[in-house]
Amino acid sequence: MYFLTELLGLPIYGPTGARQGKLREALLEPARDPRRVQAVLFRQDGKLWRLPAEFAAVSLHGLRLLAGAPQPEPYEADSGQLLLGRDVLDQQIIDVNGRKVVRVNDVGLELHRMAEGWILRAMVAEIGVAGAVRRLLQGVAPREWLEPASGWAGTRAIPWNVFNLIETDPARRMKLQITYHDLGRLHPADVADIVEELAPAEREAVFESLQNEVAADVLGEVSPRLQRSILESLDAGKAADIVEEMDPDQAADLLGDLPQETSQEILKDMQAEERAEVSDLLEFPDKTAGGRMTTDFIALPAAATVSAAAAALRAYDGPVESIHTFFLVDDQQRLLATIPLARILLAAGETPLASLGAEPVTIEADEKDSEIASRFDKYNLFALPVVDRDRRLLGVITADDVIALLRGKD
Repeated sequence: MYFLTELLGLPIYGPTGARQGKLREALLEPARDPRRVQAVLFRQDGKLWRLPAEFAAVSLHGLRLLAGAPQPEPYEADSGQLLLGRDVLDQQIIDVNGRKVVRVNDVGLELHRMAEGWILRAMVAEIGVAGAVRRLLQGVAPREWLEPASGWAGTRAIPWNVFNLIETDPARRMKLQITYHDLGRLHPADVADIVEELAPAEREAVFESLQNEVAADVLGEVSPRLQRSILESLDAGKAADIVEEMDPDQAADLLGDLPQETSQEILKDMQAEERAEVSDLLEFPDKTAGGRMTTDFIALPAAATVSAAAAALRAYDGPVESIHTFFLVDDQQRLLATIPLARILLAAGETPLASLGAEPVTIEADEKDSEIASRFDKYNLFALPVVDRDRRLLGVITADDVIALLRGKD
């Protein structure tokens, strides 16, 4: 293993021993191979030149090219290239395993034997003090001293395949194939903590690359101020795609806090069904039952059976974790009864739901937050149906909404 700081500045020799120049950069092309150093760059006559990174020998005294190595070519920048010195050293990266943002102090490169000679492969990003010490001593102490001198500090390294490089330029991000799929396996709250550590441009880069469903979950975990900042920074189409994946009540709260022009642009780009749901919720004032409720719930006709409830649950495309209660309604959508999910799971398929139901505890849409919290507390509810003055079911307030209310999260 060599570190990039040990190699930068080393002489590059041709097959005959003639000196070409000093190594200035190591170049990767992630679309070809995310690890292999494809070329090295050196400066001569005020220009950067490129040579294939295939060597007869590599040591701290220099790098010698293979016999038959091609002549140097002028270096031409390309957005699909990753220059380790320029693009990785001192850059912030997302450590997926550590669930945090860290800064790269060095890059560990493995010398790998191939049939034609030796190549270098990126193996780790060094984030510890050892890398910083090597950087500090570079050009001051002999290269042979760099690793022993930094050894006291201990190495803290992230494997090359478990971090995400943050690239704020959309063209480079696309060309470099930088995605954030590994973030999708973390809890949204952990990703939100990572996002909150980033600068605005870096947050935008992450959200542009996340899958819409993951981005929606993460957006629901960050502070309202940061939610607004992120959505305002995104293209309206991308913002609409993310908002569509949010719970309708969360989406309405978020859009209600945005400038009206921004909110209307996002609504215009949303699918018709989701736009209608969110627009309806926007009509209700903040800090009321109507403003707190979601329209994601399962309501069934009075004559429905347990089998019908199971079929409705399978067809339901909202957040399943919030379904604790089913609702029975008449043909005018007036609420008749509530049935806990547990009772349905324990009953036979042809059991009428009405026989499992209980008299519903409800709240009208214009009731205030204090009354919402009071009813949840008094009746130990998981879900509180919201009705109009004719008892028509409008929506549901879930326990997580009340937890957010009590924590003052919004």
